[in-house]
Amino acid sequence: MANIASAKKRNRQNVKRRIRNRDVRSRARKQVKVARQAVQADAKSAEPAVKQAVSELDRASAKGVLHKRNAARRKGRLMKSLAKAKATK
Repeated sequence: MANIASAKKRNRQNVKRRIRNRDVRSRARKQVKVARQAVQADAKSAEPAVKQAVSELDRASAKGVLHKRNAARRKGRLMKSLAKAKATK
Protein backbone atom coordinates (compact mmCIF):
# COMPACT_ATOMS: atom_id res chain seq x y z
CA MET A 1 0.00 0.00 0.00
CA ALA A 2 1.31 3.40 -0.96
CA ASN A 3 2.02 5.90 1.81
CA ILE A 4 3.16 8.88 -0.22
CA ALA A 5 0.48 11.11 -1.73
CA SER A 6 1.99 11.07 -5.20
CA ALA A 7 2.15 7.26 -5.13
CA LYS A 8 -1.51 7.09 -4.09
CA LYS A 9 -2.43 9.38 -6.95
CA ARG A 10 -0.38 7.30 -9.37
CA ASN A 11 -2.26 4.18 -8.22
CA ARG A 12 -5.60 5.90 -8.87
CA GLN A 13 -4.44 6.96 -12.33
CA ASN A 14 -3.22 3.46 -13.13
CA VAL A 15 -6.60 1.96 -12.26
CA LYS A 16 -8.43 4.40 -14.55
CA ARG A 17 -5.97 3.88 -17.38
CA ARG A 18 -6.05 0.09 -17.06
CA ILE A 19 -9.83 0.10 -17.40
CA ARG A 20 -9.72 2.44 -20.40
CA ASN A 21 -6.94 0.46 -22.07
CA ARG A 22 -8.77 -2.83 -21.52
CA ASP A 23 -11.95 -1.46 -23.13
CA VAL A 24 -10.12 -0.03 -26.14
CA ARG A 25 -8.02 -3.18 -26.60
CA SER A 26 -11.00 -5.53 -26.35
CA ARG A 27 -13.02 -3.42 -28.82
CA ALA A 28 -10.17 -3.58 -31.32
CA ARG A 29 -9.71 -7.32 -30.84
CA LYS A 30 -13.42 -7.94 -31.28
CA GLN A 31 -13.55 -5.99 -34.54
CA VAL A 32 -10.50 -7.83 -35.88
CA LYS A 33 -12.13 -11.14 -35.00
CA VAL A 34 -15.36 -10.12 -36.76
CA ALA A 35 -13.38 -9.00 -39.81
CA ARG A 36 -11.46 -12.29 -39.99
CA GLN A 37 -14.69 -14.27 -39.80
CA ALA A 38 -16.26 -12.07 -42.49
CA VAL A 39 -13.27 -12.60 -44.79
CA GLN A 40 -13.49 -16.36 -44.36
CA ALA A 41 -17.24 -16.37 -44.96
CA ASP A 42 -17.55 -14.00 -47.92
CA ALA A 43 -14.85 -11.70 -49.30
CA LYS A 44 -17.27 -9.31 -51.03
CA SER A 45 -19.23 -8.42 -47.92
CA ALA A 46 -16.12 -8.37 -45.71
CA GLU A 47 -14.88 -4.92 -46.75
CA PRO A 48 -17.03 -2.94 -44.26
CA ALA A 49 -15.95 -5.25 -41.43
CA VAL A 50 -12.29 -4.86 -42.34
CA LYS A 51 -12.70 -1.10 -42.60
CA GLN A 52 -14.25 -1.01 -39.11
CA ALA A 53 -11.44 -3.16 -37.72
CA VAL A 54 -8.82 -0.87 -39.25
CA SER A 55 -10.58 2.11 -37.70
CA GLU A 56 -10.56 0.49 -34.25
CA LEU A 57 -6.89 -0.41 -34.58
CA ASP A 58 -6.09 3.18 -35.55
CA ARG A 59 -8.07 4.44 -32.58
CA ALA A 60 -6.23 2.11 -30.19
CA SER A 61 -2.91 3.20 -31.67
CA ALA A 62 -3.78 6.88 -31.35
CA LYS A 63 -4.69 6.42 -27.69
CA GLY A 64 -1.41 4.66 -27.01
CA VAL A 65 -3.02 1.34 -26.16
CA LEU A 66 -1.31 -0.38 -29.10
CA HIS A 67 2.05 0.52 -30.54
CA LYS A 68 1.70 2.10 -33.98
CA ARG A 69 3.75 -0.61 -35.66
CA ASN A 70 1.75 -3.32 -33.93
CA ALA A 71 -1.46 -1.76 -35.28
CA ALA A 72 0.10 -1.38 -38.73
CA ARG A 73 1.13 -5.05 -38.74
CA ARG A 74 -2.37 -6.17 -37.79
CA LYS A 75 -3.94 -3.94 -40.42
CA GLY A 76 -1.53 -5.25 -43.04
CA ARG A 77 -2.38 -8.84 -42.24
CA LEU A 78 -6.09 -8.10 -42.41
CA MET A 79 -5.77 -6.37 -45.76
CA LYS A 80 -3.58 -9.16 -47.08
CA SER A 81 -6.15 -11.79 -46.09
CA LEU A 82 -8.94 -9.73 -47.69
CA ALA A 83 -6.97 -9.39 -50.95
CA LYS A 84 -6.20 -13.10 -50.96
CA ALA A 85 -9.86 -13.98 -50.39
CA LYS A 86 -10.94 -11.64 -53.19
CA ALA A 87 -8.43 -13.15 -55.59
CA THR A 88 -9.55 -16.73 -54.96
CA LYS A 89 -13.28 -16.05 -55.26
